[in-house]
Amino acid sequence: MAEDYEIVAPEPGALIESLRAFGYTPQTAIADLIDNSITAGARNIWVYFTWNGDGSYITVRDDGKGMTSEELVAAMRAGSQNPRTRRGRKDLGRFGLGLKTASFSQCRILTVASKVSGSSITTRRWDLDYVGQTSEWRLLHETASGSEQRISGLKDQEKGTLVLWECMDRIVSDDRVDDQKAERRFLSHISNVEQHLGMVFHRFIDDLQGITIHINGHQISSWDPFLSSESTTQPLQEERLHLHDDVVRVRPYVLPHHSRLSAAAHDRGGGPRGWNTQQGFYIYRNRRLLLAGDWLGLGMRKEEHYKLARIAIDLPNSMDHEWDIDVRKSRARPPGILQEDLRRIARITRERAVDVYRHRGKVLSRKTSGNDIFIWNRELKSGRVKFRINREHPLIADLLQFSVQEDRKRVETLLRLIEETIPVPLITLENSEHPDKEFVPFEGSPPSEMLGILKEVYISLRRSGIPSDEAKERLIALEPFQEFNELVMALRDDEMMGEDL
Repeated sequence: MAEDYEIVAPEPGALIESLRAFGYTPQTAIADLIDNSITAGARNIWVYFTWNGDGSYITVRDDGKGMTSEELVAAMRAGSQNPRTRRGRKDLGRFGLGLKTASFSQCRILTVASKVSGSSITTRRWDLDYVGQTSEWRLLHETASGSEQRISGLKDQEKGTLVLWECMDRIVSDDRVDDQKAERRFLSHISNVEQHLGMVFHRFIDDLQGITIHINGHQISSWDPFLSSESTTQPLQEERLHLHDDVVRVRPYVLPHHSRLSAAAHDRGGGPRGWNTQQGFYIYRNRRLLLAGDWLGLGMRKEEHYKLARIAIDLPNSMDHEWDIDVRKSRARPPGILQEDLRRIARITRERAVDVYRHRGKVLSRKTSGNDIFIWNRELKSGRVKFRINREHPLIADLLQFSVQEDRKRVETLLRLIEETIPVPLITLENSEHPDKEFVPFEGSPPSEMLGILKEVYISLRRSGIPSDEAKERLIALEPFQEFNELVMALRDDEMMGEDL
């Protein structure tokens, strides 16, 4: 018996407008186009922003393998592949929507021109207004009138693909050509796109056999979230978590304290969104960064003292469904079976990051080096934190030991007063509002001032009966003299004339 049914096709104009509302930004939309270029084997990608008022346009051109007319028509079809279909291991797509939804989110006219080796250029165009007027999915065969020159960059290539965005109502609206403020707004997208692409594709850019990306003639640099080239970055043990027949690779990193980085390295390490925001997990699929700096709903908040914790997760593209990867490749949630392991790894990494943050990046152990390294000790009493001046610090101990009874009493009173009046709320507020503006010890101080303090501590160590060589070793371990090894080793007793050693 034949079933009764009706064909209820979506209304083209309404659906295509809905596809514009996926929440892309210009930078995430362009990244989706570059995914297609990489999948097509491109080695070079050129992005151009051209200002022309409301006639401004953007092109993304690559030197990949290109598409035949049949392949181009398939690529322009909304939903060109089933997301559950097994894909090639290096395929960066999933839904068959990226080219269309990313482009429609930014423009009303999408033109794609492509060329395979030995063939001429093939062109197809979606015009959203035309689709709405005709109520049919009419894919046009030529560029819009007057736009032929905008795809001419492909002519001199043996093969490749060029994507052209026109009528970019979400970016330029009705702006006039001579509107300088509008022009600056348009060109400001270049910086955002450059930072985003440098982050998302950093593994491809850093690979000698990878890709180069140019924006308006400028080759962009990669941004490595883990500062792998810095010797003071601490990579922790990689773990392999199994899910079905696939493996998830997890590699935590504890980044250097800012006192261990040059000013330029520290600025760059903050990434597009700043140090505090960039902490958390970084999810990669086929080397492409999907999600940057997120604790994945595992019950952990982004806080200042965890900002040095970053964790790389590498997924195969067969796990998209289990990780709930969305069309924009901007959301991921770990499957329940992996959450406890990821939470454990995150806790360990965050604890190590706190140690580095509090101790200014020094690899120190109180158990092996004694309790005289730090001026301040952190104490926990009745669940509340207090900070006390360390009485075992050589300079403090020397001051208390060799002072007369009355002076010792006054020194102790002063120390207690300092401890009880630390402006913790003000420090916390300043640190939260300006987390990267903490002073490095002796920053801006004349060398003679630092050297004078160094000598005083050395004298204190020597007066306590510690031999010269051992005193210097302890000085090098003392905060904040770790950075001044040469000055410490140059100290000599015969230069302390007049001092009672």
